[in-house]
Amino acid sequence: MVPRRELCRILLEGRHFCGAYARLYSAKVDLKKLRPMIMKRIEGRAKDYPVPGMVPVAQEVLKARTLLIQGVSTLLRFFPVAACKLCSEVYVGEKGHLIQTCRGYRPRGKNRVHEWINGGIKDILVLVEAFHLKTMFQDVIKHHQRFDYDRIPAVVELCYQAGADLHDENLQCMPESDDAQIEGNEAEVILADDLMLIANGTLRAWETLRSGVQKLLLVYPAKVCKYCSEVHVGPSGHKARVCGVFKYQSWRGGHFWKKAEVDDLVPSNIVWFPRPQDPPVLVDEGRDFYGHAPAVVSLCVQAGAIPPAKYHCMMKIQGQTAPVSTKL
Repeated sequence: MVPRRELCRILLEGRHFCGAYARLYSAKVDLKKLRPMIMKRIEGRAKDYPVPGMVPVAQEVLKARTLLIQGVSTLLRFFPVAACKLCSEVYVGEKGHLIQTCRGYRPRGKNRVHEWINGGIKDILVLVEAFHLKTMFQDVIKHHQRFDYDRIPAVVELCYQAGADLHDENLQCMPESDDAQIEGNEAEVILADDLMLIANGTLRAWETLRSGVQKLLLVYPAKVCKYCSEVHVGPSGHKARVCGVFKYQSWRGGHFWKKAEVDDLVPSNIVWFPRPQDPPVLVDEGRDFYGHAPAVVSLCVQAGAIPPAKYHCMMKIQGQTAPVSTKL
């Protein structure tokens, strides 16, 4: 057991040491002398990128994106998609649904029936673009420089900064849906032999794309605006004053940047999912009983693909049907 006098001496010495350390910490530092060292470390950050271990992941993401676009384009020739004329609602089906969730262009038009038109691949796969940078740690893009940089898909820009080789097919945006009709005999052959395989391959490409982007975001930084859908791949956001949400607009339209997630670069685009026990046309009375699913998953499941188990809760596959109204 330590004697009382010895314990007091140890505490006093510790107090003197802490005081000296505090005085040393609070001493003035000449930032002008430290500036060259700080700038050298900032410029040297680019030597650590790209990370060699993430290059195969980036190449796999680009390949999965190409297969996903090709698979969705093929499936849309057999399974129509309806898009609302007044809002961003999408439904994988020919006639749409009767659920009153349309918000329209004006606030007074909330909760009304949608006005459906023919949709395409851009309604299934939401395109998110970003500025194409020469190097990751280049100077921040100013407002007057916003037209000096190309706009490419954000996923492609993320893979480029991760060390993937870009080709012309990677830089192109998603094509429009092919509206050409297929002859009856040819359609039967494709349906019998290849349609289910295409759906399963498309669903695997979707999962590979999202899981690969998740891995890349753990290593490479990406930003998204807090109040709009603008995405910037890089350690800091740009200074182009193009924020589209005028209600929360900062000084002259600057963005409020935060860390981007997978859904910011690859939106899930959740839609109503028609189950076998549901009526042919979904009505508003059963909206609490119907399920949801990403648009890609809903399209592939209707083509015969087996959905992953993680979507079962959202899709309510084993859920009960809406009660039928008996009112006359």
